[in-house]
Amino acid sequence: MIEHEATGWIDRISMAISRVAMIIVPFIMAIIIFEVVMRYFFLRPTIWVNEMSIWAGGVVYLLSGLYVMQQRAHIRIFLLYDAVPRSVQRIFDLISTVLIVLFAIALVWGGFDDAWSKLIRWEAFGTAWDPPIPATLQPLILIVVVLIALQSVSNLIYDWNKQKVLHEVVDEVAVDENLLKSR
Repeated sequence: MIEHEATGWIDRISMAISRVAMIIVPFIMAIIIFEVVMRYFFLRPTIWVNEMSIWAGGVVYLLSGLYVMQQRAHIRIFLLYDAVPRSVQRIFDLISTVLIVLFAIALVWGGFDDAWSKLIRWEAFGTAWDPPIPATLQPLILIVVVLIALQSVSNLIYDWNKQKVLHEVVDEVAVDENLLKSR
């Protein structure tokens, strides 16, 4: 996949955060392998790997949404989008950005008190290892949704004066060129 270039400060933040998420995935794999080895070869299972993998996986899931927005890889119905003139596409882009920003405002407005409460109390998961998953993930949800809204506005501003681009199915599917040449 070819990445979109970073066009502003929010893009650079999104790209940096996405690199952190990419590093977390091998970490999750490593601790799961560690757990399998400890459990089945040494008969000494851990109490922390399951919760740590859930915690780290939740972080990756949240941070990947920001990367998807920066890359403009979110769901868009190109059949309809490509059928209209660029002026109407701009209206579609504006409507989607306004809806994303309104969603972010509503989520922060409705979830701030609960997230703040969990953070201040350092609410834990309630298991034997008892990690502070709620205390960290709930505030992170609010932070990431604000960053996604900012990224959406940044995309709108950057893409506003771009020319119309028609999308083909081939654009959306990774094609192995060597496989095509061999046919």
